[in-house]
Amino acid sequence: MKTTRSASVTTLVQWLLRHSFALCGLLAVLSISMRPAFDSPVTEITNGLVRAQLYLPDAETGYYRGTRFDWAGVVASLEYKGHTYHGKWFDTYSPTLHDAIMGPVEEFGPLGYTDIKPGGTFVKIGVGSLTRPDEKPYNAFTYYPIANPGVWTITKKADQVQFVHTLADTAYAYSYRKTLTLTKNKPELVIKHSLKNTGNRAIETTSYNHNFFVIDQQPTGPGYAIKFPMSALSTDGGKGVTDRVRFQNGQLVYLSDLAKGETVYYPNLANGQSMRYNLTVDNTKTGAGVTVTGDRDISRMVYWSSSTTVSPEPYVTIKIEPGQTFSWQIAYQYYVN
Repeated sequence: MKTTRSASVTTLVQWLLRHSFALCGLLAVLSISMRPAFDSPVTEITNGLVRAQLYLPDAETGYYRGTRFDWAGVVASLEYKGHTYHGKWFDTYSPTLHDAIMGPVEEFGPLGYTDIKPGGTFVKIGVGSLTRPDEKPYNAFTYYPIANPGVWTITKKADQVQFVHTLADTAYAYSYRKTLTLTKNKPELVIKHSLKNTGNRAIETTSYNHNFFVIDQQPTGPGYAIKFPMSALSTDGGKGVTDRVRFQNGQLVYLSDLAKGETVYYPNLANGQSMRYNLTVDNTKTGAGVTVTGDRDISRMVYWSSSTTVSPEPYVTIKIEPGQTFSWQIAYQYYVN
């Protein structure tokens, strides 16, 4: 028995030595893949009524390092009176995946993409200076190499986080300030933006908030009702399972739950017209809802939903001459019926 045991131990040691590099490599891969979920910088704010958790921007360890959305103000979760309003809605995660992100997050249109040749750089506000790799048209779902992530300055208080992103590219330069504040004695989140053009070229772009509402983890279906500030809405260009929704007097309702993999998309509900920035997302099943208002008109109203999230996407048009500043604000008023 001793001989057999010794032989077994020797064989095990030899196997471990032969596969040690592979095991180390596997552990390294696992470590890297797990790192964003555990080591990403995060903070929490509260006003005693609402509690929110936010991921903070970081070019090395940030939870979101994609090149589609603004890195500031990624709301991982938000809770009021035992109800949740934002949270994880996707199955697949990678820090550079374009939509592996949560909460009321924003995207700016690219600056200078069509003016450059492959190898040149263009700008995404809130992300940095990116490299154009080829002749293909810009695609928001594509990851572009980050040539210059700019400089982030973050100031935290008990009920507020302020982000300042500065960037000086060869063609565009800006100072972007974004502040998320939980209003004192109110179940409200206010997002204030200030974008100063510190370069020599005019900045002409759009910004929209994707929102990604996940109220009480409820599936997208008849429990949701989305109200818009315009009664006559256009369904032109609709894609996905549009037969599952109905519009009536400026309200979108679902006739049945969406199955996994099913989506609903409308590219321009206002049919090119501007509308007041006033939306309501209500979950009649749980009684939780939110009213979203802004101090700028909506220039384009997009709507998208999957089986796990509903996303009214209000666009704001931005034009800033050199040396000038453009400001806008969005307020989220949470309620429980």
